[in-house]
Parts: sequence; C-alpha cells; structure tokens
Amino acid sequence: MAEQSTGTLAVTGNEAVAEAMRQINPDVVCAYPITPQTEVVQLFAQIVADGKATSEFVTVESEHSAMSAVIGSAAGGARTMTATSSQGYALMWELLFIASSYRLPVVMTTVNRALSGPINIHCDHSDTMGGRDTGWIQLYGEDHQQAYDNCLMAIRIAEHMDVRLPVTHMYDGYVISGAIGPLAMLPDQKVQDFVGSFKAINPLLDSKNPVTVGPFDGLHGWYFEHKVAQNRAMDRSLKVIQDVADEYAELTGRQYGLLDPYKLDDAEIAIVVVGSTAGTTRGVVDKLRAKGVKAGMVRVRVFRPFPYDAFAKALEHVKVVGVMDRADSFGAQGGPIFLEIRSALYDNDSRPQVLPFVYGLGGRDIFPDDIEQAFAVLAEAAQSEKRFSTERRYLNLRED
Repeated sequence: MAEQSTGTLAVTGNEAVAEAMRQINPDVVCAYPITPQTEVVQLFAQIVADGKATSEFVTVESEHSAMSAVIGSAAGGARTMTATSSQGYALMWELLFIASSYRLPVVMTTVNRALSGPINIHCDHSDTMGGRDTGWIQLYGEDHQQAYDNCLMAIRIAEHMDVRLPVTHMYDGYVISGAIGPLAMLPDQKVQDFVGSFKAINPLLDSKNPVTVGPFDGLHGWYFEHKVAQNRAMDRSLKVIQDVADEYAELTGRQYGLLDPYKLDDAEIAIVVVGSTAGTTRGVVDKLRAKGVKAGMVRVRVFRPFPYDAFAKALEHVKVVGVMDRADSFGAQGGPIFLEIRSALYDNDSRPQVLPFVYGLGGRDIFPDDIEQAFAVLAEAAQSEKRFSTERRYLNLRED
C-alpha cells in the first residue's frame, strides 16, 4: 500500500489498522499472532523490517508475555501498542487489570472472535465483553474506516492527562478484519501532528527521579483510593473521548459521538447494536420506514465507560427498545449491552420497555430477515397493553 493517500484505498480491516500503526510509529509494539488478528502484527512487523517505522517490535512467546512486555515498556516511558483476539485476550486477563491499575496509556487492537469452547475462530463479541470490567476504555468500530479512525483517536484518549488509562478498540473478525473495504487515510504528517509527541509520566527509566511501580498495597495501604481514582479517570474519559472526536472531525470531516443514532428522532421502536451488524440494521430500518413503521437504531461506539446519560436521552421517547448482543452473559437476565441499556433507562420518567436479543455467536450469520423479526417483536410489544417477557430471544437459532 502507498504510505500516503488522498484517495480511497481498498484494504482489509487489518491492513487499515497496520497502516494506522505505521503512521503513529509507536516506540514499542509487543505482540503475538492469533487468528483473526495475526495480519495486523504480521504486516506491522514487515513495515518495521522495511524501515517504514522506527518502532521496536518485540516478538514474544504468548499473549500473556505480550501484555507483560507491554506493561514493562509503557512503565518504562515508551509509547506502546499491541493487538490480539479471543483466547489471546483471555490469556492476557490478569495483566489487563495490571495495565489499567498502573494507569498506563497502552493502545490495543482487539479483533473480535468467539471464545472457546468448543473451538471456534469466527466473530462474536464474547472476548472483549468478557473483559468489560478490566479497567480498559473500549471503543467499537463498525467498518474499515472506523477501525483506522478509532486506532488514531485511541492514542490521544489514552495519553490525555485527565485519563491515562489503556484503550482497546475493536472491530469484527473476518467480517471486517479479512474482508476488503474502503479506507480514506490521512497523510503521515497530519497523523503525527494529531497524535503529537508522547509524554511519559514518572517513567521507570528516569534515573534522576526514581519511582516504584507495582508495590504491595495491602490492608492499611491505599488500594481503595487507587481503585476510586481509576474509576474517576474513567468517568472523565467520556468528555475526552468526545473532545478528541470533535478535533478529529475538524481534521477529517468524519464526526463520531459516544453513540451513533440513526433515524431515531421520531422512532417508536428501536434496536441497539454494536459492530458491523449496524450496517445491515440500517438497511432494515430504511425498509421499515418505507412501509410507514417508525423504526430507528443506535450503534454502540463507546462501551467503557458506558455513556448512560447519552443513551437515556437518546432513547427516552422510544416505546420499546430491542438490544442485540453478539455475546451472552451466562446466568444474567440478558447479554452485556442489554444489561447496560436497561440500567441506563431505569430512571427515565417514561421508561421504555427493553427486550434482549442474542445473535451471531460463533460467527453465525445474521440476515436482514432476522433483524426484521426482532423489529416485529418490538412492534407487537409497542401495541400490547401488557409488558413483554424479557426472556432472551435468539435470532437465527437452529431449534431442531
């Protein structure tokens, strides 16, 4: 691919992110390959080998080691990135908490893939939804362009002095990662100007100002206060995420919010969805609108921190909301997004009914007809005098 482009390129989602990483040119990248993320670090390793980036690329023996090396690098004062998927994300589990508790501004690409078992290499959101409480900011992209854009914005969000938390940005495995789609890249210098230079805070390698990282913080220490400080930083990040998006819009003309509504202003029924399925859902909304049905949609962009106030306001006038989760939450009343949306709407004076739908686990296809069926349930609930059951409804499930 060209190093700079003023036109539109045809690339895979993974190529889009590898190019974003080349333009960012972080000090260090520590990574291990795993399907369907492999291409990201493979391409970036080649970029470094070809001298197109000056990053130190650290090859490791596992994703656990990758995140360990990332923590050491970031604590040492280097701008650091990595990438993973599925079981690799799960193998990093204990260390995800360490990176966030140390307030390290790491940026990680996570290409969404189902968690085993049984073994499955296809897309759902069970990996990162399972890590929603690890203290990482989570941004979900819909397509190739958003994968690129979120990667660039993640650097600014993570490194902002009001935040200093790690950020992971996600996009759907295979559907986006391996498929060809359009990408409008910024020139290299504009990216460098946008991300700016990295400012290390209390780095381990500053021998004149020695610090301790990771000491014991026991019963009579400050552990409680540290956790509260983390959560307050997460709260502050909502404003930073929007401010960075607004600045990025001035640079590119592409505007991002905390959420992405579609034909929602007068909607009576609406679906909340995340990832690439948003595009299919928009088509269904258009079809229903042509039939006179007041349907709408909201795409989740920021999942952590969850923008409760924004969702409460966006959906306050809707009669029935359907939430489509591409991950399940075992033993809970519904999937992860359903639980958040229902909580967000709880204090509304006119509280919409919220119904859970689960789809696409293990890469199962989701068709427009499936989404129309979900809207049909919402329409029936909107006309009913009784509240519908919040039992999960599975879309495109083989029942035989």
